[in-house]
Amino acid sequence: MQITEIYKSLQGESTYAGLPCVFVRLTGCNLRCTWCDTEYSFYGGKKMTATQVLEEVVRLSPGGLVEITGGEPMLQERELVPLMQRLLDSGHKVLLETSGERPLENVPGGVVKIVDVKCPDSGEADTFRMENLETLRPHDEAKFVISDRVDYEFARDFTAKHHLAERVNAVLFSPAFAKDAAGARDASKCLLDPQQLAEWMLEDNVPARLGLQIHKLIWDPAMKGV
Repeated sequence: MQITEIYKSLQGESTYAGLPCVFVRLTGCNLRCTWCDTEYSFYGGKKMTATQVLEEVVRLSPGGLVEITGGEPMLQERELVPLMQRLLDSGHKVLLETSGERPLENVPGGVVKIVDVKCPDSGEADTFRMENLETLRPHDEAKFVISDRVDYEFARDFTAKHHLAERVNAVLFSPAFAKDAAGARDASKCLLDPQQLAEWMLEDNVPARLGLQIHKLIWDPAMKGV
C-alpha cells in the first residue's frame, strides 16, 4: 500500500482527543475539500507492505491507539481491511478516519469508524454514501467540519433527519481551520468562531459535541507529523 507517513502524537479530534496515538496516513484522495489541511497526502508517499506498517506501529506503540487516515484510506480497501484486522488482533484500538464516500461494509467490526460527512462549503457536499449509515455501529462517530451558518444548518438537519445521535457514540461539530493557518496557536485561524458555533448548538439543543482540533492549539497549525 502507499503510505505518506507514520508517526506518534496526541489524538487531536474525536472522543479520543488527547490520547497518545500512532497515525498511519495513507496516500491519495478523490475529494478536494476547500479547507483541506493535508493536501501533501494526495500524491507521493512510499510503498509499504502490511507487515512493514504493522511492525512500525508496534515499534512506536505496542498495543496502543492507532488511527488510519489520509487522504481517503478506503481507496486502498483491498490492502487496508486485512491490515486493520491485524492491528486489532495485535491488541491495538483502531480508528478509521473516512469521508464515507467509499463503501464501509467491509471494515472490521472492531474498528471505530469516524465518518466525516462533508458540508456544503467543503465543495464536496452530497459525496457521502448514504448506504454507509447502515454500517454505523454504536462505537462509531460522525463528524461535520463547519465553516459557516449554511454548513451548521446542514449538519444540524442531517443529524436530526438520520437520527445520528441514536446510531453512534458521538456526533462532532468542528469549526474548520484555514488551510494556510500557521503561527498562532489559538482559534483565530478558525473559519468559524467556535463561540458562535457553540451558541448555535446551545440554541438548537443539537445532540452533538463541539470538537476542536487540539493538535493545532498545541503545535503550530502548519506543522506536519503532529
